[in-house]
Amino acid sequence: MRSIRVTVALLLSVSFLAFLAGAQESQPRMKLGAYYFAGWAGKCPYDDGSVSNAWAKGMPTHFTKKLATDYAGRTPVWGWRDDTPELMERQIDLAADNGVAYFSFCWYWHDNKKPINVKEIEADPKHLPMQLFMQAKNNRRMEFSLLVANHGGFEIVGLDAWKQAADYWITLFKHPCYLRVEGKPVLVIFSTGGANKEGLAYLQEAARKAGFPGVAVAACGSGKPENGFALLTQYNVTPKGTWTDKKSEKHTYQEIVEADAQAWHGTPEQPYIPVVTQGWDRRPWEAPNGEGFGPKGVPVSWYFEKATPEQFGGLLERMASWMEANPLVVTKDRLAIVYAWNEIGEGGWLVPCRDDPDGAYLKAIRRVVLRK
Repeated sequence: MRSIRVTVALLLSVSFLAFLAGAQESQPRMKLGAYYFAGWAGKCPYDDGSVSNAWAKGMPTHFTKKLATDYAGRTPVWGWRDDTPELMERQIDLAADNGVAYFSFCWYWHDNKKPINVKEIEADPKHLPMQLFMQAKNNRRMEFSLLVANHGGFEIVGLDAWKQAADYWITLFKHPCYLRVEGKPVLVIFSTGGANKEGLAYLQEAARKAGFPGVAVAACGSGKPENGFALLTQYNVTPKGTWTDKKSEKHTYQEIVEADAQAWHGTPEQPYIPVVTQGWDRRPWEAPNGEGFGPKGVPVSWYFEKATPEQFGGLLERMASWMEANPLVVTKDRLAIVYAWNEIGEGGWLVPCRDDPDGAYLKAIRRVVLRK
């Protein structure tokens, strides 16, 4: 009888351990997001009805002639526009099915260095996809947050403007799908040099008055806790020299892998949201003479070979292992993020495209994050 009891106990113990292992396997290894650049709405400035600019007809704001010609393989499977409710719902399902838990939408101030202009902010086509996300029927499958650009052309300047921005952001924080860390809405500041310390202090006070325990403000690059930054992160990470050499020069994706891994750091006092850079090649925007973005194109940088899905998946696995080995220097829910969902003009994107119709990069995320 005793041997039967021992056998039963052993079987129950093994079953319980198997249950725990199964439960662990069913949990995502991290809460992975993706930066969402909404340059694929509005009207292309070259869409003027002329024969020479026929390539621009019906195209969005950041579409370029180079994307229409030399880089047509980057064309999303649904085309270049992302400005309909149906397409946003399709993207939500696509992201959620493959382990992407939130979008961090790029957010822009209007007018540069002046008081808040709510009308222009809400009319900006770069904010339309976020608005569509907030209205989507299936948005409970994901969360969303803001990446405040705060760079040239969209700068928030002065305490009054930062207070106005804070009051506006809080209206977005109240959405049930807004991303939170321990109850605090997450807000990422891209250009921290222009951040206003008193303005960020006002944001915390206003958030508490609105019923939140505070705001988890993350600095892209650098930002001290005493200046209002509770978290650190990046937008993308590329090797030193990418910008300083000021020339178009081909490099390997492995250099991005090593640069990203070296950037992962944090402290218990200021946890880190690690970033995986899916790619960097913005030659479609650099081209001059109206073939790139703007008459002169954007500034030139190095570009990198396109990662294979296996290379990208390997970098994700490396990040997941780093987070698991360093639980005290990341957020409790293991926030992480990919550059990017759709920075197609800059060479970092996950959306299925003409060159990747089956979404191999999304499947790589699914294998690492969801273990499926």
